[in-house]
Amino acid sequence: MAFTTLKSTQVAFLEKYLRGTNRTLTEAQAASLFGIQNLRARVSELRDVGLNVQTVPTKTTTRSAYRVSRRDIYGSQFKLLG
Repeated sequence: MAFTTLKSTQVAFLEKYLRGTNRTLTEAQAASLFGIQNLRARVSELRDVGLNVQTVPTKTTTRSAYRVSRRDIYGSQFKLLG
C-alpha cells in the first residue's frame, strides 16, 4: 500500500522527486512508498524525454537505484513534465 497518493503522472512525480535533489530511489522504495510497481519502465520514460538518469549500484542488494541530474541531456534545467 502506498503512503502517498500521486496527483500527477508517475513520470512527472519522479521528475519532481528526483531531479536535482541527489536522492536515489530503488524499485522496492518506489513500490512501498509511492505505489510505483514498474520503476524501470518509468525510468525509461524519463530517459526518453531527455532527462539524464544515472544508475547507481546499491551495497545491500543486487538491484540498482536511480538518480536524476538537474540538467537534461541538452543542458537545460527547465521542467520537462507536468
